[in-house]
Amino acid sequence: MNRSYSAPLFCILALTLAACSAGNQQHSQPPSDQRATDESTIRGLDGDWLKAVVAKDATLATSFYADGASVLAPGAPLATGKDAIQKAWAGLMGTPGFALTFDPAKIEVSRGGDLAYELGDYQLTTNDKQGKPQTLRGKYVVVWGKQPGGAWKALVDAPTTTQ
Repeated sequence: MNRSYSAPLFCILALTLAACSAGNQQHSQPPSDQRATDESTIRGLDGDWLKAVVAKDATLATSFYADGASVLAPGAPLATGKDAIQKAWAGLMGTPGFALTFDPAKIEVSRGGDLAYELGDYQLTTNDKQGKPQTLRGKYVVVWGKQPGGAWKALVDAPTTTQ
């Protein structure tokens, strides 16, 4: 009598273990690589950010930063937090002859998919004291962070000068 119960019980146990093993294999697989998609997303954000800058909209330009972000502009004090960053953008955009373009050359997303860095070139034009346009060329690095909910925001914006 024990033999009649042991065979079906053994089969149920074997099937249960196999199902659990298959379920564990599905959970142990690494998440799919989203780095190319994230890079494309950041490039799109750069395009929108540039439109805000060209429109001289300091509020919209600031919206691309995370709440605790920092801007390290040459010759300017460190701007940390959205209020300080917005004041820095408004001051820069209010400079006579202001025009800024930037172009990302490289965007590298971390394997974990929560951080990225961007390297690029920029050109900043402002008028000198005589009212003549002067253009400064430089390079920049932006560190991006994926926020809760999946949106990318700039954490650190650090332009440098090459002239």
